[in-house]
Amino acid sequence: MPSEPLVAEHILEFPGGYMRTTGPVIGRFLTELRAGRIVGVRTPEGKVLVPPLEYDPASGEAVTDEFVEVGPAGTVTAWAWVDEPRDSHPLDRPFAWAMIKLDGADTALVHAVDAGNAKAVQIGTRVWPVWRTERTGHISDISYFAPEVTKIVSNVRADYRLQVGGGLLTFLEGVERGVFLGGRCPTCDKVYVPYRVFCPQCGGPIGDQLELPDTGTITTYAINNLPDPRAPEVPFVSAYILLDGADIPMIALVGGVPAHEVRQGMRVKAEWVPEDERTKSMANVRWFAPTGEPDVEL
Repeated sequence: MPSEPLVAEHILEFPGGYMRTTGPVIGRFLTELRAGRIVGVRTPEGKVLVPPLEYDPASGEAVTDEFVEVGPAGTVTAWAWVDEPRDSHPLDRPFAWAMIKLDGADTALVHAVDAGNAKAVQIGTRVWPVWRTERTGHISDISYFAPEVTKIVSNVRADYRLQVGGGLLTFLEGVERGVFLGGRCPTCDKVYVPYRVFCPQCGGPIGDQLELPDTGTITTYAINNLPDPRAPEVPFVSAYILLDGADIPMIALVGGVPAHEVRQGMRVKAEWVPEDERTKSMANVRWFAPTGEPDVEL
């Protein structure tokens, strides 16, 4: 039987915390953070290092004593998404660790980006720092960076009422009775459906009302693949139907036939809801269905 492993638990701790001096370069960087500013240091070659270093990593030369305020905005140059933050992470929700090149800097610093989701951050994303209210002179004085505001969502709602005019009311009263009412212009002799009070072509008044048959011909149509509560199925067809005796078509649904079999010139007839269910509404017509008659040449 194997023996139990021997385990000894130890704790490494510096009572009161490990303290070190920051030096003039890092100390200036942290002091500026406490004041809500981000600075870098210029190298002899003119590059600005952020975070600042005491020596140029490219040449090993000491940096100058010229500090340059950068940012505060910057651009993401690389990033990695964290789905499950740990207790030691700066955010308690999914975020990105990112390399951020601040405006005016030649190097990038690592910080957290609170983007909301992984699709909202990418190389080139512009970000701004979100500062803590109380700052102590630490890199965590920047709580995180957040993407620039590039879009806003505005809730839009408009309550309005439409009052049916005389011509349309006359037409809908006819639909409630199960007939289509049109009007003949005495000047141009064209028959318009729905019924109109004035001719849209010559502007003259229309007085004569005509009861048109509920049969007609499809002049053009569209196959729709998005659901519609009025449609018999998906895909469904909406079509312009020229009622017999009319001079302009009206739009309606087409049913009782597969969408791919609908064609121009097809003869159709209205299918009405039961009489006791009708109101002053085009919902009284479920759709137009083929009659089986020969097609009309348009």
